[in-house]
Amino acid sequence: MNMPLRGSTAIVGIGMSGFPALPPGSSPLDAMALAIADALHDAGIRLHEIDGVFAAGLQLFMPTLSICEYLGIEPRYSDSTQVGGGSFVAHLNHAQAAISAGLCEVALIAYGSTQRSSGGQFKTHSEPNPYETPYDYPGPVAAYALMAQRHMHQYGTTREHLAAVAVSARRWAQLNPLALDKRQLSVADVLGARYVATPFTVRDCCLVTDGGGAVILMSAARAAHCRQPPVYVLGVGESVTHRSVAQMADLTCTGAVQSGARAFHQAGITPKDVDVAQLYDAFTIMPVLFAEDLGFCAKGDGGRFLADGRIDPGGTFPMNTNGGGLSFGHPGMFGIYTIIESVQQLRGDCGARQVKGAEVALAHAPGGYMSSNSTAIFGTEATL
Repeated sequence: MNMPLRGSTAIVGIGMSGFPALPPGSSPLDAMALAIADALHDAGIRLHEIDGVFAAGLQLFMPTLSICEYLGIEPRYSDSTQVGGGSFVAHLNHAQAAISAGLCEVALIAYGSTQRSSGGQFKTHSEPNPYETPYDYPGPVAAYALMAQRHMHQYGTTREHLAAVAVSARRWAQLNPLALDKRQLSVADVLGARYVATPFTVRDCCLVTDGGGAVILMSAARAAHCRQPPVYVLGVGESVTHRSVAQMADLTCTGAVQSGARAFHQAGITPKDVDVAQLYDAFTIMPVLFAEDLGFCAKGDGGRFLADGRIDPGGTFPMNTNGGGLSFGHPGMFGIYTIIESVQQLRGDCGARQVKGAEVALAHAPGGYMSSNSTAIFGTEATL
């Protein structure tokens, strides 16, 4: 039973850096360090107060060791769990457990990437899969295209439904000064763009950017003395179901079912209580599957649910309010930005894209080929 962890920790600092591209010659560690400096300033704490470090990356083999050396700190606890783009949401779970157990007091979660300035290719130290690599499929986009095709066949989801996800993300990005792509985008534009992997055109796929992100977490009691109003962690859940897409038991059903149930159980709330959601969107099919598997709509209805305008600015289900990976930016792993945007929404710091009255936010991110799933639910002081 995890209920005692509800609200026991809070996020007190967030930071970002390097969008859309870092200066020439910069490294992923530079991106990470700049975001950490931003987060420390945001929290109003000093670097030496960090005694727990959590990090993952596509370009750094031992990210916690590298960033600690870079910063000159010697934390008493570290965690380099790598479960793909959602690693940082999983780190929240590990960090709150470590703080609760007394293994650290101030946890730093960080990421840095130079995916864009490295040539726009998908740079990773991931090992080749002996059962899938010989078919020479083009990486994640092919795997997620398989999921989209199956969902369209099984549930009648259309290309227009998927395109509407990209259009809504663009409308949010137009309200975000930091978003990379704010150009007008219509469903026809998405459908008429260059195909990458059927059924996806290039507008169904995330942008490629550099970027760093950092989050600072501590006990709720200590958080009360920081510069920013605490954003409390109400619940976190994880799941791991497979590694290769060939071993995914059902292409239309993800481990978000399990991670979401665990997070909602710990938070003691239901999907109806969520005011704003950040659902990882490297490809347009992803929020469709997550909306279903997290319980926001019935299985098979995700395409129709997201395409009726409810996720647009001013809609009844505000989603991916920074513009998401589709229009804000995507430096290889996007999970940490689902946390950062959730915190900004609950602080009321989002300016033109602020969701009025937001008290509960949900961040969800997968890893690999829907191989891992991590869900976090946050709340303001009013939700405790």
